[in-house]
Amino acid sequence: MNRVLIVGGGIAGSALAILLGRGGLDVEIVEINSDVTALGSGITLQGNALRVLRDLGVWDEVLPLGYPFDELGLRAPDGTVLAELPDARTGGPDLPATLGMNRPELAAVLHKAVKDAGAKIRFGLTVDSLTQDGDSVEVAFRDGTTGTYDLVVGADGISSHIRGLLGIEAERRPVGMGIWRIHTRRPQAVRRTDLIYGGPCYIAGYCPTSETEMYAYLVEKARPKGAVAPADMAAEMHRLAQGYGGPWEEIRADLATADPARINYTWFEALLVERPWNRGRVVLIGDAAHACPPTIAQGAAMCLEDASVLAELVLAGEPDLFERFMDRRLDRVRAVVDASVQLCEWQLEGRRDADVPGLMGRVATLLTERP
Repeated sequence: MNRVLIVGGGIAGSALAILLGRGGLDVEIVEINSDVTALGSGITLQGNALRVLRDLGVWDEVLPLGYPFDELGLRAPDGTVLAELPDARTGGPDLPATLGMNRPELAAVLHKAVKDAGAKIRFGLTVDSLTQDGDSVEVAFRDGTTGTYDLVVGADGISSHIRGLLGIEAERRPVGMGIWRIHTRRPQAVRRTDLIYGGPCYIAGYCPTSETEMYAYLVEKARPKGAVAPADMAAEMHRLAQGYGGPWEEIRADLATADPARINYTWFEALLVERPWNRGRVVLIGDAAHACPPTIAQGAAMCLEDASVLAELVLAGEPDLFERFMDRRLDRVRAVVDASVQLCEWQLEGRRDADVPGLMGRVATLLTERP
């Protein structure tokens, strides 16, 4: 395989382009958005995600842009610290357990590395049709142009257009929770992720993303999308935050004057495409193949791992490429999706006897191993 098309320039697509381009392949990305560096706000990256970023050669650029920490805090709704727990270093002892950072800054670092690797990026464009003959894929683009590729990779997210073109039916399933997010200033007391279970919401939490910024979130039972008018988003998040103390007092003060456009509300959803993720020479990776609620903060890590494993197999000339890719990815991804959904279900059911530490420990042990 010498000529590769990647549809989607997010985390998974960019990482794959860097690795394949650096390996000497002719790589092209098409991205339907005009500039992906403008999308999103904060992101939490666990150690196994940082391990792949180091493999990509961008860790030294990423670290100064983020906020690393090695423990997790648990607080009562009034802000009292209940526990300070060492977080699992799933990327190894020489990397932080967790790094929070601004998603647009991560995208900018990755896109610079894509260009440095010699890959081409075409923005504002996607695929119209795919035609395969066994040895190649003929691609027709929305702008009327065409191209012939040895491999096409759908890295175009949970609503994947490529997945639809392949006729893969996968259920994008809401799990019953919704999350409010705001990207805001970091109170000095916020030096790690602290989680509060209970109060007005199922979860109240935050993640520092730099010396001056963080993102905060509140997880509640899912309400109909559009139930709160855009102009009222900040006021509603401020109302939900009333039941929380500690650093939330400063967060709530910022919410009182926040631009409603800075508030984001989405549902928790889960998706898992069963084996295989390919049809012929077209394969899905990242959120196009699997997505999970952010309850264990592994979405970006799973995308990065997909890219790493697929690139390794392609560059090695693996004859059973797609079989080996599935052997190394499906069970690991399934474990993450199932655990993320299980944590949501326990909370929705009000389970007080749930073995949350045991579940988290098993997942961390799995993820510490290289995929």
